[in-house]
Amino acid sequence: MVFKMLAGKTSVVAFRLSLLQIFIFLLFLGGLGFGALLFFPETTRLKRIFQTNLDGSTFNTDSMNGESVQSISPIGYYSLIESPPLDIGGLRSKFQRSSFNVKHEQSINARSQAKVSTEHQGQVNNKVNAGAVVSILSRSPVRVRNCVAPYGANYGKPSDPKSQERREKVKEMMKFAWDSYKRYAWGENELRPLSKNGNDDRTFGGLKGASIIDSLDTLYIMGLDDEYQEAKEWVENNLKLNVGGEASLFEVNIRYVGGLLSAYYLTGEEVFKRKAVELGRKLLPAFNTPTGIPHGVVRSSWPWRAPGGDLRRSSVLAEVGTLHLEFVHLSELTKDSIYIEKVMNIRKHLNQLDKPHGLYPNALNPVSGNWEQHFVSIGALGDSFYEYLIKSYLMSDRTDEEAKKMYYDALEAIDKNLVQRSPGGLTYVAEWRGGVLDHRMDHLACFSGGMIGIGAEHGGPGSRQHQLDLAANITHTCHEAYRRTPTMLGPEVFRFDDGAEATAPRVNERHYLLRPEVVESYMYMWRLTHDPKYRDWGWEVLEALEQHCRIATGFSGVIDVYSHMIQHDNLQQSFFLAETLKYLYLLFSEDDLLSLEDWVFNTEAHPLPVIHRNCTQEAEDTHPVGLLARLIGLL
Repeated sequence: MVFKMLAGKTSVVAFRLSLLQIFIFLLFLGGLGFGALLFFPETTRLKRIFQTNLDGSTFNTDSMNGESVQSISPIGYYSLIESPPLDIGGLRSKFQRSSFNVKHEQSINARSQAKVSTEHQGQVNNKVNAGAVVSILSRSPVRVRNCVAPYGANYGKPSDPKSQERREKVKEMMKFAWDSYKRYAWGENELRPLSKNGNDDRTFGGLKGASIIDSLDTLYIMGLDDEYQEAKEWVENNLKLNVGGEASLFEVNIRYVGGLLSAYYLTGEEVFKRKAVELGRKLLPAFNTPTGIPHGVVRSSWPWRAPGGDLRRSSVLAEVGTLHLEFVHLSELTKDSIYIEKVMNIRKHLNQLDKPHGLYPNALNPVSGNWEQHFVSIGALGDSFYEYLIKSYLMSDRTDEEAKKMYYDALEAIDKNLVQRSPGGLTYVAEWRGGVLDHRMDHLACFSGGMIGIGAEHGGPGSRQHQLDLAANITHTCHEAYRRTPTMLGPEVFRFDDGAEATAPRVNERHYLLRPEVVESYMYMWRLTHDPKYRDWGWEVLEALEQHCRIATGFSGVIDVYSHMIQHDNLQQSFFLAETLKYLYLLFSEDDLLSLEDWVFNTEAHPLPVIHRNCTQEAEDTHPVGLLARLIGLL
């Protein structure tokens, strides 16, 4: 390290540098316009530049005693996770703005900008005010060989006023939903807005605060900083993991582990990493089966363990197949291969099984390892298994060839056996029950338009356009399911038989649960095509949510989307905050906000970084600080 931090001031210490090396060092900084800084060794600007990133860490200077506290950057499994190179250009522009007459700033600035708080007025001179608080890149994300910051050039702000207005409306809806939850159900899993209390869903085995964990990244990317701080403080002080009950492996993984990992990668806050790793470790007993195929539940009493003697429960394809993204990142963060070994064993086992017509049935026995029945669906029970195959390939920086082959083989079988066209020309994905097609489609299956879209580029020769067309046609069908209701909200299930055409003739299939899958596909298809209809369709959903789901105390699902007399189900789902509103916000944002080249979304819409393998070395070779360090022999 070139600079050594002492209490309250900064000293320059040369470590065995030759005169030539020092000359190169000064010349290089001079070329950047920073040479003059060397003559002000105690200025805040100098401290802010050089207290970060040559060793992958940052410093926060305590305003009370001037001591520097180091925050260590994450170290990843397989040495894939590394600290981002210092952005001198960004820092220089900030320093130029703040070099004179810097006023006290208490609000958290958005994204990867530095936060500076000072108590002195007037010109900055060569003496640091003892009361100054300096925070370096306090909202700096953790990057996993990721050359691109998650927030883009302008935090995703759209260039056209119409989209900006719509994006701000989504943000207002998120704040309203959060404030309602905070007022009536703080610390509980979900809000019951009609009864004004919390829903203590036992799905999570006694874990609390599902809406808080699910909201962390949404609040953060929307710039709702006060609300994000409230959520972070609750996690620090109130998220207790030693609880009792029977927890869903699937739900705890996608909501809690996924939400905490995402919050960590976006903010760099160690508390999220620590909680995610601790909770991930507690899920491992679910894998204690003869085959390694996990149970769908794990008992969360201390210590967490497998569900006792009930070994007859089937394991659901979507549950055992929706662990890979989060478990790979747990291994990356901990350097412990146990997580990736668990999910790779599942994949190995699935590859060995015979598949009827190339299709994956929805249930298998964790003891025998055999399929339990031959029911196939890309909706409930099957959906996210396929999603995690293509996203595992993308998250690996397109190196996970096994996941790629499994995905495209499965998609080919689905296209051949399940994809249908209605008499009215609508494309849909039917369900397969032992060789007999059931001509229905879940709302959950509407995610597949986006999934097929993002995978289209990487398929076989000549398949790209066909898959893009398939993605667009499925997304169109899901839009029709919404458009054909008086509320403009889609039913839980819509059918294509007995005269039905993307409608729900059965009363028990007419509810809308604030689900995200349709707007998820709108977001992906917008980014892939920039066809303005997807933003218009998203706005239709937003207006319907405002008109039919928003009440004075929060948002609620609707019991019958075909009824003109609206009845609410009294539940503001946590996934409404994690997914529905996030996807709408991204739909009206620029593409570089959580770019699809650098981030994948887990099935709860929590963004996880792509593990880029060729980025860090290039950044070191071309970045001013990396190049400088190499020139003077410090790396």
